[in-house]
Amino acid sequence: MISPAFAQAAGAASMQDTLSQFLPLIAMFAILYFLMIRPQMKKAKEHKALIAGLQKGDEVITQGGLTGKVTAIGDNYVKIEVGTNNGGPVEITVQRPAIGIVLPKGTLGSL
Repeated sequence: MISPAFAQAAGAASMQDTLSQFLPLIAMFAILYFLMIRPQMKKAKEHKALIAGLQKGDEVITQGGLTGKVTAIGDNYVKIEVGTNNGGPVEITVQRPAIGIVLPKGTLGSL
């Protein structure tokens, strides 16, 4: 009733066949690295240098869109003057990584 099943003799896979199977995977990883990972690492490195180079008096834009002038710098926080109220400065405290852009001097004019 049941006929016996015989396995076919498997040929030895050559090294060239194995390489040709993994070549598309290797190519996709290379494309992913050059189009996504490398630019993101470069941008993070530039932002870290920007944060390290902050100085008192720099005019900045935060990642939330607030603009102002740096009045004090701590290890983790920065005080930014964002305007005046009744003749006195209005300052806010933000984390250092929240600084998005350092503007050229004189861009904001007088606050």
